[in-house]
Amino acid sequence: MAEKPSLLIVDDDPLITDTLSFALGRDFDVLTSDSRAHAISLLRQLDHPPQVALVDLGLPPMPHRPDEGFNLIQDLLAHSPAMKILVLSGQNDASNARHARALGATEFVAKPCDADNLKKVLLHALQFRAAEMEGSGIADGDSLIGRSPALHKLKSQISQYADSPFPALIAGESGSGKEVAASLLHKLSIRKSKPWFALNCAAIAPTLVEPTLFGYVKGAFTGATQNKSGYFEDAGEGTLFLDEIGELPLELQAKLLRVLENGEFQRVGETQLRYSRARVVAATNRDLRAEIKKGNFRADLYHRLSVFTIEVPPLRDMDDDSVLLLEHFRKFYAEQARLAPFSLDESGIRAWRGYSFPGNVRELRNITIRLTTKHAGQRLSSAEVEPEFDSTSEPQSGQALPADAGDLVEQARRHLERERGFNLDNILQAWELGYIEAAMKITRGNVSQAAKLLGINRTTLYSRMESAQKQT
Repeated sequence: MAEKPSLLIVDDDPLITDTLSFALGRDFDVLTSDSRAHAISLLRQLDHPPQVALVDLGLPPMPHRPDEGFNLIQDLLAHSPAMKILVLSGQNDASNARHARALGATEFVAKPCDADNLKKVLLHALQFRAAEMEGSGIADGDSLIGRSPALHKLKSQISQYADSPFPALIAGESGSGKEVAASLLHKLSIRKSKPWFALNCAAIAPTLVEPTLFGYVKGAFTGATQNKSGYFEDAGEGTLFLDEIGELPLELQAKLLRVLENGEFQRVGETQLRYSRARVVAATNRDLRAEIKKGNFRADLYHRLSVFTIEVPPLRDMDDDSVLLLEHFRKFYAEQARLAPFSLDESGIRAWRGYSFPGNVRELRNITIRLTTKHAGQRLSSAEVEPEFDSTSEPQSGQALPADAGDLVEQARRHLERERGFNLDNILQAWELGYIEAAMKITRGNVSQAAKLLGINRTTLYSRMESAQKQT
């Protein structure tokens, strides 16, 4: 009997979790959780993450707002980038749906939902996930898809640094393809026939990081019933990829630094020195220099890891590569689903080129999946394409704000007429703070990338954030 796919349901309503567990339990191995914190704790205890998740946006401690659900989507994808996430929510506002998809959700399903239809959507998502796991992603063989100067620079850096024995740090926004860059560093190097080991530091309980990396001896802790080697030993002369390195606990950063400096490490519970010759490649979507200032990351470890730094560009900086990626993914997913591929007319292409894709390649891929499912074989205009975009994403350079000038003037007139003690400085400060907080959420606290979203210098953003903190 084939093993059932695993499904995580996160909803604070026990009636919903119980009902869905019963209705879907025949086809899925179901896990349930009632909060973001519990869901992450649960995942860190599992040997393998669920393949698909159903997430409610309205979770405690703010069940009437979508913020916690939005954050959980990002947490789940940081834990397991291959996971397919469906948002099941009573908060069926269109902007919430688009923003959830921009963050990486595959689809948005409004409550109440028929269990049979939900099952079909879940199985459909799993079908596409299986196709991706077989190897197509944004990589095509040993190359990355695109011809933009930004991608050309990335390819050149990967090629230049591939054979070096020194550490490399890969930085970039969520969904931009950092893990693909790391994989190519290994595949294009003289180590390609050697082992490849990967650890997602955000996807494992802090107490398990040390034994996983360094191994342990029998009796070192409860459950250590035999000696076991860790990733540094098992990788040999290959590559060890540490994803989400910014999540590594401070107490382990010193031990990682020691390995990077002289190759020395010890298994947990052992005094014997061992030596590693593995190359370490780390990745982060955080601004580690900002984390250093906060005391969350060691400066000496940062400098050791960043001997070579590779910046994976956000999709908005890659010119017409979004169109090339569209061509790749629409053909790939149509073939996997055994459907005719859709195409875009001139207005559809203009809309596609004009969108900034705040969720990067992951968002583009998910949009392509939805268009393939909804409009197989059809020629689509901007009318079909634009509803898939996140209307809360930042305006690009030269774009107007969502409302036109006349609307803005009319809104301002009504505001001035009804507001007593109006203060323009306060209003402008509130708008500025709102955009700053939105940019920080989109980039998960990466100040450099948030500054790019806002079209300002990073030092300017720091200054404005400090000013806002003083005023609050």
